[in-house]
Amino acid sequence: MPTTKDLERIASQVRRDIIRMTNQARSGHPGGSLGCVEYFVALFFHILRHDPGHFDMDGRGQDVFFLSNGHITPVYYSVLARSGYFELSELKTFRKIDSRLQGHPATTEGLPGIRIATGSLGQGLSVAIGAALSKKRNGDDHLVYCLMGDGELGEGQIWEAAMYAAHNKVDNLIATVDYNRQQIDGSTDEVLGLGDLRAKWEAFGWKVLEMDGNDMGSVLGAMKVAREGCGKGVPVMMLMSTEMGYGIDFMVGTHLWHGVPPNDEQAEDALGQLKETLGDY
Repeated sequence: MPTTKDLERIASQVRRDIIRMTNQARSGHPGGSLGCVEYFVALFFHILRHDPGHFDMDGRGQDVFFLSNGHITPVYYSVLARSGYFELSELKTFRKIDSRLQGHPATTEGLPGIRIATGSLGQGLSVAIGAALSKKRNGDDHLVYCLMGDGELGEGQIWEAAMYAAHNKVDNLIATVDYNRQQIDGSTDEVLGLGDLRAKWEAFGWKVLEMDGNDMGSVLGAMKVAREGCGKGVPVMMLMSTEMGYGIDFMVGTHLWHGVPPNDEQAEDALGQLKETLGDY
């Protein structure tokens, strides 16, 4: 089992992948990807009970993950490749014509690790609830995980799903909101204020936990508590505070890097701030 230090080393390499992929493709979403690195690394290298070498769409006998805010594929693809779902060299094809690594996750290309096409925001939680109910009915004691963006909470479908999960006691589900307070057009306070998210999710009948999503120890500790909270009749919500663009000094804390790739000079600067720990693809 990797240590916290091991996971932090992987996280540095994943951030390098994100910068290189978006720079080489001249497109993509580096900001949110950089902010969610610790979550993805902790999940795929430490928390999930999964077998990357034996992926199938059903996911029976394994924990499964659904990415609802599908635009942050750079971090998703990097972690999938580095945890063994497909060859690392395929990251070179990110957003290329006929690549399996499209800008948003897609199922038609048959990329291992991807179970739903996402990017039309608001849908991932509903799918995760369906998968969790399926596991219950199949006698599968594995868990379902889902990540959403905070700007995505402006979608009404999220709150319909929130009511449904609590009403049906979907207690094998751990959902997470990337609470970076930024979205494509500005801060969430400017675009559509979220108010007291903890109070809202609790009012909808969820068990709510909080964590610092840019601190590996906090993520590991909070997710352990989340897993221990499963099976008690209520779904679990993790409010994960992050900084968009975390790890790169000129990207951190602003919505301006939501969907803008670094140019060559910016990429060189960013890579100079990150240790190459596992080898670039």
